Amino acid sequence: MLIKTQDKGFIHPFSSEITPERLYRRRRELIQLMAGGAAGAALATWAGREAMAQGVARPGKHAALPGGKSAVAGAVTMDKVTDYKDASTYNKFYEFGTDKADPAKNAGTLATSPWTVEVEGLVKKPARYTLEDLIKLSAQEERIYRLRCVEGWSMVIPWVGYSMAELIKKVEPLGSAKYVEFFTQADPKTMPFVGSRVLEWPYVEGLRMDEAMNPLTLLTFGMYGEVLPNQNGAPVRLVVPWKYGFKSGKSIVKIRFTDKEPKTAWNKAAPQEYGFFSNVNPNVDHPRWSQASERRIGEDGLFAKKRKTLMFNGSEAQVAQLYAGMDLKKFF
Repeated sequence: MLIKTQDKGFIHPFSSEITPERLYRRRRELIQLMAGGAAGAALATWAGREAMAQGVARPGKHAALPGGKSAVAGAVTMDKVTDYKDASTYNKFYEFGTDKADPAKNAGTLATSPWTVEVEGLVKKPARYTLEDLIKLSAQEERIYRLRCVEGWSMVIPWVGYSMAELIKKVEPLGSAKYVEFFTQADPKTMPFVGSRVLEWPYVEGLRMDEAMNPLTLLTFGMYGEVLPNQNGAPVRLVVPWKYGFKSGKSIVKIRFTDKEPKTAWNKAAPQEYGFFSNVNPNVDHPRWSQASERRIGEDGLFAKKRKTLMFNGSEAQVAQLYAGMDLKKFF
């Protein structure tokens, strides 16, 4: 059958790029869940937009995004939001390849249903949450956060989720719990680069307890008013806006509370380059490049004027007190 379209800029996708009906329906159900609660009125206007399962860019332009709706003081940046196409096709997700274009090409194999997140370790109430239960645990908010990469590029993304502190309070950590570990799914059947020698698998990240409890730390289920695309960490990820992007673990399947500083993926792979804290700090250079400036993805590429890197990625007023008295060059 010949399908006609009046939009000359639209390119019909290959059959392999079309979202299977079961995934489409699943994502619509999750959108409805995320549109509920205290933030329902704010997010309901987004709920009718098509969910993208494979990261295929939608034709045309987005409607103008509103300012952030978060009640968290200082959690919102009014910078120009990165285009969805750029945010969903320029990613680091080594389970799907080392090139930044690989995740959008390869992440369609990730099976996000059913999905559970195990919470264990030094807590009074260990639990196994289904994705649906995790989503309903607290009201969703849309927060516009920067995401900064160590190579000198950044994005501004409207994320949908709630403060990680809500889940932490629910499971009641013991007094001996000082750190939180986040484990990414590591399934070689659906994540083709798991098993490569680039990193040790599964991908593990971690935060100090006070960092995880900070209101800015977001347990995230969506972006741009839609469920997360696979390549951006579906179906649930962390967003820690004052740290480099690799600290925000994707496709989380386990959260562990511990009394010891976690051995994280990049810290194990290259400890001289990637410290445990990995705060955005323009005064601490990466051993192979400066961190003093950045370029925004989608703004004329290498010809774009560089921006001055902000301390703690612009969240200094909200998080600097977490590191009072620390030598931030030693504890990088």
